[in-house]
This record gives sequence, structure tokens and C-alpha cells, in this order.
Amino acid sequence: MREVASSVELRAATDAARSAGAGVGFVPTMGALHAGHRSLLARARAENALVVASVFVNPLQFGPAEDLAGYPRDRAADLAVLRAEGADLVFLPAEGEMWPSRPEVRLRVGGALAERLEGLLRPGHLDGVATVVAKLLHLVGPSRAYFGQKDAQQLAMVRRMVDDLAFPNEIVACPTVREPDGLAVSSRNAYLSAPERERATALYRALRAGQAAFEAGRRDPPAVEGAARDLLEDAAGVEPDYVALVDPDTFEPVKQAEPGQVLAVAARVGRARLIDNVIL
Repeated sequence: MREVASSVELRAATDAARSAGAGVGFVPTMGALHAGHRSLLARARAENALVVASVFVNPLQFGPAEDLAGYPRDRAADLAVLRAEGADLVFLPAEGEMWPSRPEVRLRVGGALAERLEGLLRPGHLDGVATVVAKLLHLVGPSRAYFGQKDAQQLAMVRRMVDDLAFPNEIVACPTVREPDGLAVSSRNAYLSAPERERATALYRALRAGQAAFEAGRRDPPAVEGAARDLLEDAAGVEPDYVALVDPDTFEPVKQAEPGQVLAVAARVGRARLIDNVIL
């Protein structure tokens, strides 16, 4: 596994691979790697000759009161995971390499993606994600880039960005990886104490309640959302942000519950803000 810290080295390596006819798979991360990242890397390894990963905590996607300074970082552990999962090339840029100065030209996300749920509650967050993902796709030039379904709104945004701006990259969505009790694996789970970790399972239980209402034949979105919301609001030590049934591509509210739609939740447990979703 080769480690590079500069854009020049990264481009030279990926250009050489493409010139030799190799398909390039890319897994962008912010580090604190877990089983979800492992699943993305495994999929990339199975489908590409060259697997590239990046580890960069992007300041553009954190708000002033968010957890940039405290975001979990463990370079040695991340490299061990990447090596074990067969990454060929790892991009480890310093902030000054990615953003030599505060970028004045950025992407702006519009529509319901920007105005609802994560877009509403974290102003500028999706703009920051779009800007860094666009730059990384530009630098790596992958055939395929891999993202987890757990961050469903981010995934929808990246797909729309690639479509709107004609990026020549396939965006591959990978299923959410869960602990045995259903909790979605997340870097922010590290913030949870043992009692909070137990309380956090309410997010998935709420999603299952909404899914059960749909499977029982309920098609009115308020009924599906309400089943999930009731469980979440009854859970001790859990502060819900939202429960919403949305179109998977636009994140607009839906008029009738249908297969393939996304039921999304967000809640605070202790100092951790967690998100999760299921696809009906």
C-alpha cells in the first residue's frame, strides 16, 4: 500500500494506472474507519484493479458549533484498516494541501436537498461535502466511487452533482452496516457512553416501526412517519431532530408511501448527533 500526501503524487499514480488500462475505484473517507468503510473498500477491491482511498477531515462541511476539533482521528488505526482491506493507494493530504487558502469558489446545493432535513439543520454542510467530493473526484479520476447508504441525503446530493455537472464517474451506493442490535456503525458512535450506546438503538427500532407500518399496508406518509416518531419520542435520553419519508433522489416529501422511498431519522444521544434510514 502506497501513501501519498500531495495532489501531484496522487494524480501521477492514478494517471499511470489508467494509462495501463486499470479501472480505478475510490473510497473517500474522513478517517475513524469502521465496518462500514470496510464494506466500501471490499466492494471497491472486488470491482477495480486499483483501489484508492482518501483520509481527510474536511473543515468546509462543519458548522461553527460542530465537532471539527473533536472529530475522532487515529491515523495508525486507519492505515491498518486500509492495508487489511487491500487499498493500493491512500491519499493523506494536510488541510493546506487540499485548501491552500479558504476556497472562494465552491459548489452550492439547491432544492429540497439544501432546504430539508440535513440541509436545513446543518446550513452549508452539503455545500462543503459537494465541494470536497468534486475536488477529490477531479484529483483521483475514478471509474467508480463508493458511498454508504447511511448518509442517504449526502448520497443523493453526490449523485445529483455528478449528473448535473457531467462528471465521468459512477457513484456506487453500498448498504448500511449495522451492529447486531441494529445500530448503524458510525464514527460518531465513539462519542457514546455505554448507557448512551444502548439508548441509541432507538433510531433503528424507530425505523423498523415505520417499516412495519408500511408492511402492514399503511400508505399515508404521516402514519409511517408517526409510527417511527412515536417510538423515538418515547425513548429515554433520545432527542429527535426529524423523522421523514422522502423521495430517494430529491428528498422531497412524498404523497404516498411506496417501495424504494427513504424513511430517515436524526436524533441526539448525549453529545452525539446520529442519523439513520431504511429503504421501504
